[in-house]
Amino acid sequence: MIQWNRREFLGALGAGALLSGAPLIARGAAKGRVVVVGGGFGGAIAARYIKMADPGIAVTIIERSREYFSCPFSNKVVAGIMELDSLKYDLKAHAARGIQVVYDDVVAIDPAKRSVATAGGKQLAYDRLILAPGVELDYAAVEGATAGVETAMPHAWKAGEQTLLLRRQIEAMKDGGLFIVTVPKRPYRCPPGPYERATLVAHYLKQHKPKSKVVILDDDNTMPKQPLFLECWSKLYPGMIEWVTGNNGGKVERVDIKKHMVATSDADFPADVISFVPPQKAGAIAQKTGLTDNSGWCPVDPFTLESTRHKHIHIVGDAAYTDGVPKSAHIAGAMGRTAARAVVALLEGKSPPSPQYVNTCYTLAAPDYGFSIAGLYVPKNGVITTLPNSVTVSPTGASQYVRRTEAEFAYGWLRNIAAEAFL
Repeated sequence: MIQWNRREFLGALGAGALLSGAPLIARGAAKGRVVVVGGGFGGAIAARYIKMADPGIAVTIIERSREYFSCPFSNKVVAGIMELDSLKYDLKAHAARGIQVVYDDVVAIDPAKRSVATAGGKQLAYDRLILAPGVELDYAAVEGATAGVETAMPHAWKAGEQTLLLRRQIEAMKDGGLFIVTVPKRPYRCPPGPYERATLVAHYLKQHKPKSKVVILDDDNTMPKQPLFLECWSKLYPGMIEWVTGNNGGKVERVDIKKHMVATSDADFPADVISFVPPQKAGAIAQKTGLTDNSGWCPVDPFTLESTRHKHIHIVGDAAYTDGVPKSAHIAGAMGRTAARAVVALLEGKSPPSPQYVNTCYTLAAPDYGFSIAGLYVPKNGVITTLPNSVTVSPTGASQYVRRTEAEFAYGWLRNIAAEAFL
């Protein structure tokens, strides 16, 4: 992990704030109580920026786990390129700067009383709540996805033990075996993630089990960065990866744990290793609190990220409903900054600044082969939408030098966002 002195780090934070659409709010005299539920990228960044903007605001983070594992780059762990501990972070730096950190599970939120209840019996009052609940994996949406499916067919869509379980299953796979990853209908966390997983598993298999194959069963008919994925599969892993789209029988309709297979409308797909990634929706506490709509996600005011269902609650990260904005760690960080600026302004009785949301998403197809997409998103007609002509994608046909450089940029991106969130 990189080490920065205070001046370098605060300079980097300032640059990140400018990229997300507006400079940090000057330190003011506002006082209030802010509770942040969820200590991932979005929640941790929000808490930090609030405390930086006004040290007089009492900020509390409630997080169930003392250790946080980054979902970004966890596919590299699955493929044996990195170790899980290199993606482990914690909130000790937040506690050291005066943010109260409570390790507990939130079991109830009372929007009328503005209070949060935890499994450990705590009741925390708030003036503003920032909720970063992540996603819930919707197994009920797929027939047969009952108890035990997470062990038999690891999703590894929440980094940690699932990541290691999937890695062990791939390592135990016979040469000549079949690996399947399923892709739910968008939106879901990290849109390019399943395709990157397939690609990096192919990288591992090419080295250790070269007779093996990878199949992607996709509910959709297109994929993010599609020309780039198709190019790298042809160049790096010819004949190893098969992509089955929804229109061609790729939509998973049923899971059979005993037979270790997934079934589509066209065929049954037994496999040696299956990474079953189910449909997703906002985290359970958001649903329980009545913050979701029929989409399963949380509608928000695009300027402040305040819930349109309950006042004084701001939703950041994957749980927020956005129109075409990817559910990525970079966007979660941008939302954390936006919510922080909005909360501080509202506690001061001021109008929040208009935000912009920047996204950058890197993909690794091999340790030295990367490509990316970036875009700018703005509030419009009540939602966050793509700014016209703002999305840029790595070109196809680039040299190995360019691909290696983008891979280096990817690792730098992780170091920077992790430093902003956790150091």
